[in-house]
Amino acid sequence: MKPEIAHQLAINVELTAAVLTSFIREETEKSGFQRVVMGLSGGIDSAVAAYLAVAALGADNVRAVMMPYQTSSVQSLQDAQAVVADLGLAALVVDISAPVDAYFGHLEVLLGRSGDNLRRGNRMARERMATLFDLSAYWHALVLGTSNKTELLLGYGTQFGDLASAVNPIGDLYKTQLRQLAEYLRVPMSIREKPPSADLWANQTDEMELGFTYEEADEILFQWVDLRQSPAELVAAGAREAVVREIVRRVAQNQYKRQPPVIAKVSTRTVGIDFRYLRDWGR
Repeated sequence: MKPEIAHQLAINVELTAAVLTSFIREETEKSGFQRVVMGLSGGIDSAVAAYLAVAALGADNVRAVMMPYQTSSVQSLQDAQAVVADLGLAALVVDISAPVDAYFGHLEVLLGRSGDNLRRGNRMARERMATLFDLSAYWHALVLGTSNKTELLLGYGTQFGDLASAVNPIGDLYKTQLRQLAEYLRVPMSIREKPPSADLWANQTDEMELGFTYEEADEILFQWVDLRQSPAELVAAGAREAVVREIVRRVAQNQYKRQPPVIAKVSTRTVGIDFRYLRDWGR
């Protein structure tokens, strides 16, 4: 990454942590809740969210759920358990292998074929989020999101799966900025140093699947989205043209993942369009 871009992507970690802990506390309490529930994968994103949540609400008000599949990395579960131990969290392990396999087994009987890696991965992500939302009702807790800005822009996540949540404290931080915050929060080194992975199938890594590193993606996204430079300007400045084209394509193609379902407007007051202000809540 160019030094000047790295400098601009550097965050005030102490201030950022303070802002995000206040955000979690305020958004939770104003919604009528005292606690949050979150999936803990063993990755850096959910780990940072967990440390922020504990700082905001206290360990007693944060519920962590680990949801491995039969092909999930043993190391991922161990890393998640290290966060649980470090923060003193009440945690639950819910194996999602049986419901996921039951679905695809039934589908094979009905259609004569099962799912490929991508479809199975999406099903796992949605099974995990369905579990979290069910447990959120059991614990009367908000579901805390763990998707970062890089993932949201690239659409690198499953709609109504890992991209779903009630409140997301880290969605405006690029992956490289999240790493800065993880160091400040003293997230375990084993989590900070390992290759990012959604852990959806054996030996899967984010960067291998994307075809470029998070560092390269963040440099391009920051200049294009935040600094409003054109793709042509980025290429002229030395960015790989193929990667710029792919990132621009992904951002445009996955816009639908970043917004609620589009509602056709046929009345004078439409949910999410006109009916969205504080005065509409009777306060």
